[in-house]
Amino acid sequence: MPSITRRELLKTSAATAAAAFAAPALVRGRNLNDKVRVAIVGMGGRASAHAESLVELEKESSVDVELAGVCDCDQPKLMTAQKAWSGRAGHPVAAYDDMRRVLDDSGIDAVTFATPNHWHALCVIWGCQAGKDVYVEKPGSHNIFEGRKMVEAARKYDRIVQHGTQCRSSPNIIEGIKHLHEGVIGDVYFARGIAYKIRGPLGQHAPRPVPEGLDWNAWCGPAPVHEYSNFQHRRWHWIWDYGNGEIGNQGVHQMDILRWGLKLNDHPIQASSVGTNYMQKKVHQSSAETPGVLSTSLRWKSGQMIEFAVRDWYTNAEAGFRDKYPFVQKDFPVGAIFLGTEGTLIIPDYSSYYTFLGRKREPGPSAFEEGSPISNLPHFRNWLLAVRSQKREELSAEIEHGHKSSALCHLANIAYRVDRTVNFDPEKETFPGDDEANTLLTREDREGFAVPRQI
Repeated sequence: MPSITRRELLKTSAATAAAAFAAPALVRGRNLNDKVRVAIVGMGGRASAHAESLVELEKESSVDVELAGVCDCDQPKLMTAQKAWSGRAGHPVAAYDDMRRVLDDSGIDAVTFATPNHWHALCVIWGCQAGKDVYVEKPGSHNIFEGRKMVEAARKYDRIVQHGTQCRSSPNIIEGIKHLHEGVIGDVYFARGIAYKIRGPLGQHAPRPVPEGLDWNAWCGPAPVHEYSNFQHRRWHWIWDYGNGEIGNQGVHQMDILRWGLKLNDHPIQASSVGTNYMQKKVHQSSAETPGVLSTSLRWKSGQMIEFAVRDWYTNAEAGFRDKYPFVQKDFPVGAIFLGTEGTLIIPDYSSYYTFLGRKREPGPSAFEEGSPISNLPHFRNWLLAVRSQKREELSAEIEHGHKSSALCHLANIAYRVDRTVNFDPEKETFPGDDEANTLLTREDREGFAVPRQI
């Protein structure tokens, strides 16, 4: 009897599970009483939040969802995830070792993507082309060009695409932004965001053989294939080819809140950034490429401005973040600050807001949850209800919001990398007459993994 390879076993597992579930695929306007069967692609850290939310939502009749599959190009990780989430869900969960098999499966209605940033755009585009509704982690894109292509794909194929900035679905933050828009602190003249997270030594790139069961070529996908190392595999946020640094990792949440609060629905016209990687390069001797300290200013045609600051080592906090209003991740002050003609409003975490009125900073409207929880559940519920209704206007963070907020982080990084102020055309999404900056709007195509120029 011939032996069965691990890859063949995975194919059999996926096919068997898909057959066992056999339910009609969700069709726009039809079969709306069927379960929405969802698969998760990329079983790293954020995938646990996706799976946890989906398993919890299986209990809600209004959503009627089923965690149907998990996918990863790392086979040991995939098998671990399949076993764990089949147990948690109380029913079989299929395993796929290639996302294209997920997208080819007519029994899968929707897909969540928790891959590294460099895969996000192609995941969303392929998902839309396959007729799936999509949830994608933040930042939605790896670069500005790819962000626009994600929006174009969602529009062309008329898909429901949610961006993973879950503060948009926080009841307390929604309330706070509503008060802001109603003028609780008067005319808002300035906004500032911070992302201060102690990162410590991130390590060095030390090439070694690719671990058994990991398809390194597939993991790299649209990005260049570098020699494998734990640093490349685990620290991708801090490598330009794969990630976008702290401003793209944490900062996109606060950038999104700032843009939301200021009602900024177009791109800025100017970006300036200064920064350094001193702690990682000089002190920790790390191979990290992205800046650990970054100070960014963004200016809009209207004259409105946002400032943003990133720090990766010991620091004071601001506006009471961490010290007076502790975040669930201890010693990691992050948040958004709005300054108005009648007072200030702060959002110091993922579930709270506070206002302070007048010169004496008298407490105004506020709302918080004990422990400052990071709740993904409302955001996934919002996405799935929109999947069921097929009305993208019901989404808290539709992909165009994701593109515009992610673009703020990309503009900050581009200004840092060219080491000067850059001028941006919001309509054309280019830097007029600036070849150096325009080069950083996208990246070189990799055969078989190119983000299409035409959607």
